[in-house]
Amino acid sequence: MSQDLSQYEYKTFIRKGDTLRYRMLLPQNYDANKKYPLIVFLHGAGERGSDNNAQLLHGGDMFLRDNIRQNYPAIVIFPQCPSEATWAPMKLIRDNEGKVINFAISAEEPPTKPTALLSGLLDSLLHSKKINTKKVYIGGLSLGGMGTFYMISKFPDLFAAAFPICGAGDVAAADRFAKKVPVWIFHGGDDKVVPVDASRAYDTKLKSLGVEYKYTEYPGVGHNSWDNVFVEPGLMPWLFEHTKRK
Repeated sequence: MSQDLSQYEYKTFIRKGDTLRYRMLLPQNYDANKKYPLIVFLHGAGERGSDNNAQLLHGGDMFLRDNIRQNYPAIVIFPQCPSEATWAPMKLIRDNEGKVINFAISAEEPPTKPTALLSGLLDSLLHSKKINTKKVYIGGLSLGGMGTFYMISKFPDLFAAAFPICGAGDVAAADRFAKKVPVWIFHGGDDKVVPVDASRAYDTKLKSLGVEYKYTEYPGVGHNSWDNVFVEPGLMPWLFEHTKRK
């Protein structure tokens, strides 16, 4: 990990005895009298825990890049999901040998404890008068991609745009967010962990709904498609051109 990650402040959000740990990066030359866009990034299964550090492994460096900090000033938060929990309520579907072959995720289910805490944290931040509430963005990879789809399905009025990476979700519930939250979906074409069909299904569904969205599939790339996304030159301009429509 880069030493720069120390620029992310250690934070905790506590509600009813439950704790959500997160790291927060303030913009360069932060002005307490200004309102800034908010970017929420949800990590994958391998970065779960309680050290309030591992979640910065993938993506933490990206938001520290000079060109991003200078051109896209924002408050960035990386919450950390506890070890046995998930960002989206899900059931794992396994084959006869016990290998996970798909994920059953329902937008009808209530949030998991970490996601309920995240919702509370966002509510708190949005009431802090430090956030431009029309420019709240969410993204995440793998388990965090699933959390991204779940969050925009559950709270579509909150977000201006989203970027799920190698995720999966409740495609049947896509109409909940489709007209409100533009998404840029990313997936590796050779992903052996989360099948690319999970994102292709969203591509098909959103196309049929005739809404604004983007779908990028990286041919021959495996589960670590986030490495491609983090150097995708169009991602930050695309995010920041979106303002909540309400």
